[in-house]
Amino acid sequence: MLEEEFTEDQVKILGHFVTSVSSNIFVLRNLPEVIKGALFSRYSRSTLGLRALLLKEFILNEDTAFVSIVGKIGAENNAQMVAIQKAQNFYDRILDGYGDDSIGELGGAHLAIENVSMLAAKAIEDGRIGGSPLEKSTRYIYFDQKVNGQYLFYQEPVLMTSAYRELYLDTCNHLFEAYSKLIPPLTTLMEQGFPKDPNISKAAYTAALRAKVLDCLRGLLPASSMTNMGVYGNGRFFETLLQKLNAHNLAEMQEIGKKSHQELAKVIPSFVRRSDPNHKHYQAFAQFTETMQSDLHQFAELHVSEVESFTKAGVKLIDFDKDGPAKVAGALLFAVTSGGLYELQEYCRKLPEEDLNRLLEIACSPRDNRRHKSPRALEHASFTFEILADFGVYRDLHRHRMLTQERQLLSCHFGYYTPPEMIGTDMEKEYRDAMEQAKVAYDTIARELPEEAQYVVPMAYNVHWYFHANLRSLQWLTELRSQAAGHPTYRLIAQEMARQVSVALPSFERFFRFVDFEGYELGRLGAEIRQEEKQKART
Repeated sequence: MLEEEFTEDQVKILGHFVTSVSSNIFVLRNLPEVIKGALFSRYSRSTLGLRALLLKEFILNEDTAFVSIVGKIGAENNAQMVAIQKAQNFYDRILDGYGDDSIGELGGAHLAIENVSMLAAKAIEDGRIGGSPLEKSTRYIYFDQKVNGQYLFYQEPVLMTSAYRELYLDTCNHLFEAYSKLIPPLTTLMEQGFPKDPNISKAAYTAALRAKVLDCLRGLLPASSMTNMGVYGNGRFFETLLQKLNAHNLAEMQEIGKKSHQELAKVIPSFVRRSDPNHKHYQAFAQFTETMQSDLHQFAELHVSEVESFTKAGVKLIDFDKDGPAKVAGALLFAVTSGGLYELQEYCRKLPEEDLNRLLEIACSPRDNRRHKSPRALEHASFTFEILADFGVYRDLHRHRMLTQERQLLSCHFGYYTPPEMIGTDMEKEYRDAMEQAKVAYDTIARELPEEAQYVVPMAYNVHWYFHANLRSLQWLTELRSQAAGHPTYRLIAQEMARQVSVALPSFERFFRFVDFEGYELGRLGAEIRQEEKQKART
């Protein structure tokens, strides 16, 4: 694990603002919300740990006016702990006396989770409601650094004590070596293919070029790659998250759950007490989870072994409600009439197509940009998509929380994505050799340890998952993820979702007016230029 070193004075300062100066998991405290938000935002694009970042760019940076905002660093920390203990006794009485779970949504915490695998990051981000995660970016940060001569990937304890130890280490190291080796030649190739415009600043061009290079190479990173996360959540969110982590089959998730509970209990103890492995509520949840998973596996082995697998890479709309337009139209009228919802929707089913389209147009024609949220009436139409795309795409799209999604275990069964920029170059062989070596390792390990074998799977390999989303959520997802600055592969998924819905229900095409269907060679460039202009305007 990457360990940070701080001086004695720095440890004293940091101890006032974090619950642990040594653990890779800790909670922020004694900081205004504005600083917590800015710190987490900066965190995703920095190679530093959160504590080092807090010291360097906030506490020791005169431009932040840190002391003026936070106040004098003193001994009030002990008083805060006493106050938390008193509050805990009060909240415990409320929770025990009234059983009102919603009280857990009235308090929250900022949790830092460092040096965990990308596989663990997805398990944490599976928590949809009440939490806001932010993860270290693979398109702004190089993952080629070594610490004490070793690449930063999770050394899964079961694998490290098994007969597969050397195979696992050799495969992960080879993937990182290929990633590191291809950065210089791919950068040169990109510079030749996309020469700098004299009217564009060097900083904006360099940032866009780096994003393009790292977007291509991220597929080589195994799921074991270490990442950092910042998670803000309310108490109810953390209680559920910790229960799921503690009940997980993989040792890493259990360890994260244990450490997270330990740190969160220092700040919001009453809200996470029921996720303690010794608590009766957790034990009942763990029993439910274990029994359900065991029975599902047994049933699947008996009944669905012959079910055909989805093997074609891409996205497919597999289910939608043909009455969706009438349901949305009726819901649009509900708030401005005294009619019943059922009767209004039945009325809209009988409307002439021209009138129905006119009504739907009223709900979208005033929108000036994608940030204008559509009315909730759009939530009355829903769609289910089945997707097969690389794990990198899944990581990007997975962060949308207002939908239902589920994935299968990572594997090397469904092929992998090869960046078109590499095809036909000398780099292609290096890339493909690394992918094939990873597949051999995965196939060998997965025969005995299918869950642990996920750690060796490179991000370029396809994963199978589904999305079930309503029209309103889908509108936001496709309009956001199709923008020019996005990764080209998830842009294609977003574009295709909008296309397929528009074909299935043409009256809904109007709701995707800000989906960007264009292709871009250096897509991040425009965003970098705009960011630079904003910074200049502030100075």
